[in-house]
Amino acid sequence: MKLLLDLLPVIFFFGAYKLAGVYPDESLALAARWLGDDIPKDQAPILIATFIAIVATALQIGIVWLKHRKVDRMLWVSLIVIATLGGATLAFHDATFIKWKPTVFYWLLGAVLFASSALFQRNLIKRMLEAQIRLPESVWSRLNLAWALFFALLGVLNLYVAYHFSEDAWVNFKLFGCTALILVFSLAQGLYLSKHVIDDDASSEATPKPRP
Repeated sequence: MKLLLDLLPVIFFFGAYKLAGVYPDESLALAARWLGDDIPKDQAPILIATFIAIVATALQIGIVWLKHRKVDRMLWVSLIVIATLGGATLAFHDATFIKWKPTVFYWLLGAVLFASSALFQRNLIKRMLEAQIRLPESVWSRLNLAWALFFALLGVLNLYVAYHFSEDAWVNFKLFGCTALILVFSLAQGLYLSKHVIDDDASSEATPKPRP
């Protein structure tokens, strides 16, 4: 359920784009009603999908707040990024801005992870996961750096797909490609961490107990 909620904006974006492509005349009329009559026909699907993604991100935050009475900061960052770049796409009728959205978000994530550790000695990955697993400090550091680098590379890959493939291919990559890469990387991290998890029972047995 959480994964579905996390993917809500991109699923809505994907669905709106594909549906608008199936009904080009209707989507053009709808987009023209919202944004003016000077919209090229082939731009209507991406404009409608962008608007839907902005609304879906706001809806996502609303659902999270209703369930937990608090919202993670990165969700607010995601809303700001998509509202800014998506808004620019709607205002200028230019898909370039929304294509940069995943890259900007991934780079922000990577920068926050790296800067928090390097400048402030705060390992954010450890803070998120230490309640579930215990790891040596060196492994926490490598894990944090690995995620920072992964998000940086994922941002670069998004731009490569956006500029070297069709818009339709980029939309597919945004949902299926990015999601698959994150899942695969998470599984690889899980396999790596399984070799370094500190067993509480084993460590307590190995610790000498004082004699009465």
